Amino acid sequence: MPTMSSARRSQWPVWLCWLAMVLDGFDLVVLGTVIPTLIKTGELGFDAVGATFAATISLVGVGLGALFIAPLSDKFGRRKLLIACVASFSLFTIGVAFAPNVAVFSLLRMLAGLGLGACLPAALAYINDYAPAGSAGKSTTRTMTGYHVGAVATALLAIFIVPNWRLMFIIGGVAGLLLLPFLWVKLPESLPEAASAKAGPAKSGPAKSSELKAREPANTTTAVEHSTGTKPKTGFRDLLQKPYPMVAVGIGIASFMGLLLVYGLNTWLPQLMAAAGYPVSTGLTLLLVLNLGAVAGLFVAGILADKHGTKKIVLMWFGLSAVFLAILSVKIPNEFLLNAAVFVTGVFVFSSQVLVYAWVSQLFPPRLRGTALGFAAGVGRLGAIVGPAVTGTLVAANIAYPAGFYVFAAAGVLAVAALFLVPHEVRTADTGVLAER
Repeated sequence: MPTMSSARRSQWPVWLCWLAMVLDGFDLVVLGTVIPTLIKTGELGFDAVGATFAATISLVGVGLGALFIAPLSDKFGRRKLLIACVASFSLFTIGVAFAPNVAVFSLLRMLAGLGLGACLPAALAYINDYAPAGSAGKSTTRTMTGYHVGAVATALLAIFIVPNWRLMFIIGGVAGLLLLPFLWVKLPESLPEAASAKAGPAKSGPAKSSELKAREPANTTTAVEHSTGTKPKTGFRDLLQKPYPMVAVGIGIASFMGLLLVYGLNTWLPQLMAAAGYPVSTGLTLLLVLNLGAVAGLFVAGILADKHGTKKIVLMWFGLSAVFLAILSVKIPNEFLLNAAVFVTGVFVFSSQVLVYAWVSQLFPPRLRGTALGFAAGVGRLGAIVGPAVTGTLVAANIAYPAGFYVFAAAGVLAVAALFLVPHEVRTADTGVLAER
């Protein structure tokens, strides 16, 4: 495989990580696009309760994958994990199309989620291994545009394909299988410790130093972290050691609320709009508009975060998310104003959560990057479970509109409160380097 220094000169890792996020974006939206059809037709035995169960159990798999599989990228390398995750997600997603009932449908969604849950933290950790100094915000947000491009493409595809819901899952699974050979051939290994271990103590001269310098990521602790030939052990216990507990609490709560918003909106927005009296086709179109806003917001958020500091921007973004979600609780009869309001909501809601990931990549040293991102994504997936479950309960009780938007706005406010707990400065005990964020 190519060396780390040659990988920095190549655009393959950038695009492959981006395409992996496209698959994650597909999974984010696909259930929301088919739920109205499944409930309306009652196919496979679906009703509101069955749809809520399917949405919830599939996210359980995603959360477990993020918490327990993603940290393996710190030990065994990002490349191996990404390939395995994409393969498992693709196969189980194709299987969903042939599910005979709600139970099998939900089980296959959960199994697909295990691989996909680890995919996002591993891909973001990978891309931040290569991020130039001071560009963690842009590197993370631009990679995550794939997440929302996938969501936009899926919502657009659903407009033409639904009610043929089975074909939606087949297309998503086949797309993942087509990505696999490119990951295998073009994606280099990213684990710095592996290169150090192969070099050995005797090869610590100028060549090794130049290689380390070539692959220096955004975090200023990198050179210190990887200047030794030993590979430190990593795990969730490290997050309980100073100075990380308060950081982990604040990031965990914010990530919980952030993904509650992302998954709650993408799973139930068409149904919420239908409950408000809008046509089902309008709900699907708004889902597309919401994710178009997300893509635009990611570019802006990354630039502002690198220029003004991630904490300032993520606090502003979550606050504005709460404001615009509250505005959506009021029915807007004008189609242009409705689309504009949903677009702006997407600008702030989705990039808020991505800024949390960017901040994690900055606050934690490279040896803990995959573990910390897995923790943030895993705890966040609990919010991803709660969001669709709570909103589904409101739908079943016929009070989803406007109560659902009130719940979402409150989540944005709680995220702002939690992020105030995260200190501006973190002094890492293993490197003694001060990181100001």
